[in-house]
Amino acid sequence: MGKIVAIVNQKGGVGKTTTAVNLAAAIGAAGHRVLLADIDPQGNGTTGLGINKKKLSASSYEVIVGGAQASEAIIPTSFSNVWLLPSSMNLAGAELELVELKQRESRLKAALSLVRDDFDFIFMDCPPALGLITINALCAADTVMVPIQCEYFALEGLSQLMSTVRQVKRLYNPLIDIEGVILTMYDGRLNLTQAVVDEVKRFFPRRVYSTVIPRNVRLSEAPSFGQPVMYYDRASRGTVSYLDLADEFLAQNGKKSQAV
Repeated sequence: MGKIVAIVNQKGGVGKTTTAVNLAAAIGAAGHRVLLADIDPQGNGTTGLGINKKKLSASSYEVIVGGAQASEAIIPTSFSNVWLLPSSMNLAGAELELVELKQRESRLKAALSLVRDDFDFIFMDCPPALGLITINALCAADTVMVPIQCEYFALEGLSQLMSTVRQVKRLYNPLIDIEGVILTMYDGRLNLTQAVVDEVKRFFPRRVYSTVIPRNVRLSEAPSFGQPVMYYDRASRGTVSYLDLADEFLAQNGKKSQAV
């Protein structure tokens, strides 16, 4: 049965989608079957995997709001062992539509439960907000992965995120846990960076990955070519970092690379 991981931070611009796309690609390249569920109305995870949102016949909107089967919307990508549940602009109105629906907090969980046996890992790229779409992700998830940028306001709002996770744990999903915290946009030359790292480690003791994601031009360029960074520039620092993160993630989950 595949493990479901929600990649969440209600603060935008922290490297959430970058992590979702590149970690999925790295784990897929390691020989594990991966589904990236793009449930962010911006749909950057979808375009980051080279999919044209205008040509979709179904998306996560139809699955969450319309009751479509996830299998009807999931599509293969050009990248090894990576499948996508794409997003579309229709998802932007889903927050209001969900309010009127029964079991509105668990619709994504019900949909993914029918396909989770088809994958080793399912990563959900969540919107930068703690609304009903993110609540759906937290109800469906086994664990939560939190990207945090190494900048001054890094911890702003994290207490609210943790409060939401605890509330979901109490009300809907008693087994949910923290998978890990990823430090992004890392620049070891700055004193501020180390100060933020120390603060994050105090906030999340023993939950911070040793792999850090640097500021890297290739990481920024790759989405415009519809490719994860390891396919765009195999030798880049961004590629090396996400391959290392994938290895660390797999090791913590008792898995190894199966790549030949």
